[in-house]
Amino acid sequence: MENVRGVEVHYYAICKRKLWLFHKGIRFENDGHERVIEGKILHEHAYPKMDKDVELEAFVRIDRQDGDVLREIKLTSKMKKADRLQMLYYLYILKQKGIRKTGLLSYTKEKETVEVHLDDDGEQEVRKALANIQTILEGNIPPFQKLPYCSKCAYKDFCFSGEADQDES
Repeated sequence: MENVRGVEVHYYAICKRKLWLFHKGIRFENDGHERVIEGKILHEHAYPKMDKDVELEAFVRIDRQDGDVLREIKLTSKMKKADRLQMLYYLYILKQKGIRKTGLLSYTKEKETVEVHLDDDGEQEVRKALANIQTILEGNIPPFQKLPYCSKCAYKDFCFSGEADQDES
């Protein structure tokens, strides 16, 4: 199994094509994309008193840590399922090292925090996701699939190029 980043686990939950493109080094998430800029500002300024960019592995970083609590900071809860899977992945990595922590997902726009614990079902969910991620990364680019998130995705122009012709036929 290749090293998988937390963001890749998140992408797996929202779009297999985005996961594949990102992992292959095809990055459209540059500084000019509005959502990326919002995320960077949020990342820099939210929860300034907590440890920032905590490295769990060389390839995995968590936004914040305060003692036994890991915190991922998200703008909105629109991708709650993907956010939860990403946090479960972090907790899973720590469990492999014999470390138990609690995860918090903080949604700044809604001013909501959701607690995440790694239980047997969550661990199974992470293992299944990692196996599926491996299969996706070993294969060809997943086909285009129009999803609710596409309109705000940094990969939108790439994925939608040529799709207009297909919609008109």
